[in-house]
Amino acid sequence: MNRVSSMPPLLPTTRLLTLRGIAVDMDGHPALRGVDAQAHAGRMLAVVGPNGSGKSTLLAVAAGLVAPHYGTVDLRPGLRIALVPQTTPLPAHLPLSVTDIVSMGTWSRLGAWRPMRRTDRALVADAIETVELSDLTHRPITALSGGQRQRAFLAQALVQRADLVLLDEPMAGLDSRSRAIIARAIDQLTATGSGVIAVTHDVTEFMSVDDVLELQDGIAVRSSRPRHAASAHA
Repeated sequence: MNRVSSMPPLLPTTRLLTLRGIAVDMDGHPALRGVDAQAHAGRMLAVVGPNGSGKSTLLAVAAGLVAPHYGTVDLRPGLRIALVPQTTPLPAHLPLSVTDIVSMGTWSRLGAWRPMRRTDRALVADAIETVELSDLTHRPITALSGGQRQRAFLAQALVQRADLVLLDEPMAGLDSRSRAIIARAIDQLTATGSGVIAVTHDVTEFMSVDDVLELQDGIAVRSSRPRHAASAHA
């Protein structure tokens, strides 16, 4: 696997990530076979397909968690990536609050032990407000509903100020209010210049989708732009 990069300025439509001919085997079975994909600043790519089609594996390759057996990963130099998995293991013995979880988004810039500055605390508060958890800042994360918990981890990604945000089934199993809040937050990410790759079963869950990549049995069977933005949450 090769990682190569060029150095374009970070402008709207700047290419952040290019995957070329990605092939991955999992337990002796092909999970991805020759898949191409691109992510751009200020755009959202929805990766769709049935269960077992390779969507989450593709996201893991983009995040650098899985090395492809064949193919090239081309990253913009200095690219900052935030990953929001579908589920995040939580240690029951640690009394982490919503504010604690969201504040961890500063670690990529400050480190785990450096005190937050006033601007960092304001950034955390803004992110919590964006996902509408301001009334639950001191609530233990383990006491939240699934939708509230997913919103907290998305707020953590907002605090990271990443160039590219990767979301694995961000709407899965959530109530309608949490889906609407997350859709608005994702729309805010692209509006402020971040690129987004979201694994999903339904592109209409999002306020707007710029590009769609459809996988089946590890193969890209369609790459397109939707005819119009989804309006379910407008």
